[in-house]
Amino acid sequence: MRYLRIILQAIVLSLCFGTAFSQQVPMYSQYIMNGFLINPSFAGRDGYTTVNLTVREQWVGMNGAPSTYAASFQTRILKNSFISKSTAVRKKIVKPTKGGKVGLGGYIFNDNNGIMHRTGFSLAYAYHISMGRTGGIPNDLSFGLAMTAYQFAVNMNGAVLNNHDDPLLNSYDRSVFIPDFSFGASFTTSKYYIGFAMTNLLRGSLLIADTSKNKTTQLGNYYLTGGIKFPISPDWTIEPSAFIKASDMFFKSAQMDLTARAYYKDDYWAGVSWRTGDAIIAMVGLKYDRFYFAYAFDFTLTDIRSQSFGTHELSLAVKFGESARRYRWINAY
Repeated sequence: MRYLRIILQAIVLSLCFGTAFSQQVPMYSQYIMNGFLINPSFAGRDGYTTVNLTVREQWVGMNGAPSTYAASFQTRILKNSFISKSTAVRKKIVKPTKGGKVGLGGYIFNDNNGIMHRTGFSLAYAYHISMGRTGGIPNDLSFGLAMTAYQFAVNMNGAVLNNHDDPLLNSYDRSVFIPDFSFGASFTTSKYYIGFAMTNLLRGSLLIADTSKNKTTQLGNYYLTGGIKFPISPDWTIEPSAFIKASDMFFKSAQMDLTARAYYKDDYWAGVSWRTGDAIIAMVGLKYDRFYFAYAFDFTLTDIRSQSFGTHELSLAVKFGESARRYRWINAY
């Protein structure tokens, strides 16, 4: 319960501070569908080999509205994992899975926000440490490190400028390549999880193809996630969770997604989320065999709602591996 108190204290702190979170990085409403996109320590935590596709169209109907497209892959390096068995030269007798400690993940993304565009990739490495068992189920303390590299480009076509000869605007490169790093840590049990991550550790200070020599910095971003499961019957489970986001300008940027989901037999789920100062989010999803489908719609609460048709986010995933493996309990879907 000590960890649950930490989660609740963080939620209260988030509500006490500002609510405007600058969209310097991609935003996801269904972060739980692919948690390692925001926290590298989540890579491979469920023991499956997973391929995921996420499409997000924000503020549909507005010119230059943000949009994000991401394709990801993650796996846990296990003795008899899907990857190990599919690449083995000789088939061997499959023994019960023994917990592997290493998780790997990667994704490519394209993020657009007005005249600014980011296209790149990320590679994540996670190390999972067993911290005993609860009811025969292992608890994991995990650490992760990710390397991200992307092209940051500014497209002035269609931009409305008061002064096309602005020396400040024209002195910067319209396209640079930026490598950076992220760090994450998490603790997961069969009943609850909590995670913390930091992105942009170098603050965008390392630029490739920068000819202007102007000083360019980006804000570091911080993410705190947590959730707990409450079985209410053999078929039904309720899961409240929180996702707190902030940047270096903490008092002006802190924002929280407070979410509640209901699961039926782990095959169907629905939920609602409140993003402070921004939106109410409705979510639905289903599992069919090894395939997962999820959809979210953001009902915007700001004045932008009069100019757009809301935000749509679609996530598709497919999992490979044995359904009876011992990591099944940590299935976040």
